[in-house]
Amino acid sequence: MNITPLDITQKSFRRSFRGLDSEEVAAFLALVANEFEGLVKDLNTLREDNRRKSDELGEHRGRERSLQETLVAAQRASEDIRESARKEAEITVADAELQAEKIVQGAHQRFLRIVDDINELKRQRVQFEAGLKSLAEGHLRLLEAFREPTSKDEAVPFAAGRKKLATDES
Repeated sequence: MNITPLDITQKSFRRSFRGLDSEEVAAFLALVANEFEGLVKDLNTLREDNRRKSDELGEHRGRERSLQETLVAAQRASEDIRESARKEAEITVADAELQAEKIVQGAHQRFLRIVDDINELKRQRVQFEAGLKSLAEGHLRLLEAFREPTSKDEAVPFAAGRKKLATDES
């Protein structure tokens, strides 16, 4: 049963033979009604505050939930970015290693070609020197064969004549 301040003020008592002083009872009832009315107002204010606080608490919980979801999404995005960067770095390193291998292989092939070229040039030099020597000896023999013998040269054998020819030229 809810008693309101109006119930208290409208409450009437039966009269008895030696009953209570009705003015005193009425004054007391008015005092109780005023106090009770203040309590009811305080209660209503507290209920309103409680409702407002509950609403605010609900909003804060909603924001907290939203922030937590945002944080989780940011963490996932961060992990995805980190994983993507790691994969990209692995691909970059693999590409760099492949290019380095190609460069080393190209340098090695070039080195082998240069060594082959050097060997071929050495072979050609030896062949050229041998050809030149044989050509020079052939020309020398031709010169000696067509040279007119003199009395002095007749006494000199072929090899000695060659030595003499070399000293004459110097």
